[in-house]
Amino acid sequence: MDLPIRPAAPDDAGAICRIYNQGIEDRGATLETELRTPEERRQWLARRETRHPVIVAEEDGEVVAWGSLNAFSPRASYRFVADFSIYVERGRRGKGIGRQLLARLVELARGHGYHKLVLATLPGNAAGLRLYEAFGFRTVGVYREQGQVDGRWVDTVIMEKLL
Repeated sequence: MDLPIRPAAPDDAGAICRIYNQGIEDRGATLETELRTPEERRQWLARRETRHPVIVAEEDGEVVAWGSLNAFSPRASYRFVADFSIYVERGRRGKGIGRQLLARLVELARGHGYHKLVLATLPGNAAGLRLYEAFGFRTVGVYREQGQVDGRWVDTVIMEKLL
């Protein structure tokens, strides 16, 4: 099922916050541990640059997922590399929405002149790893004990895709 995907608007901050907080609470795809507020997400959206868009997927007029292109590094030499994020509402996971968002993010990245997309995810994020591999991302390494979540050290898998 193809869902409408559009640029995020300030009014989407609450839904983006709710979905992001689910991802944080689930501890399956991010090292982030601090829950966000709708106001913080509103400010985050307002600070975004044109080359770092945020998009949302809607189902029956409700935002059910979001994605973004993010700066990899502030150094000028990295201006052609972007990181990205994708978060899908718990009840909508496994239905191809992440695939739709990633396809759109790759398209946007090419349109903004990026040469490469990179990501870091957790080794236990099996669905995410399958998705990234299906899009041609390759694993370039593992950062061992990259962060601490709930008192335990967590590795991250680093992947890249040349566009």
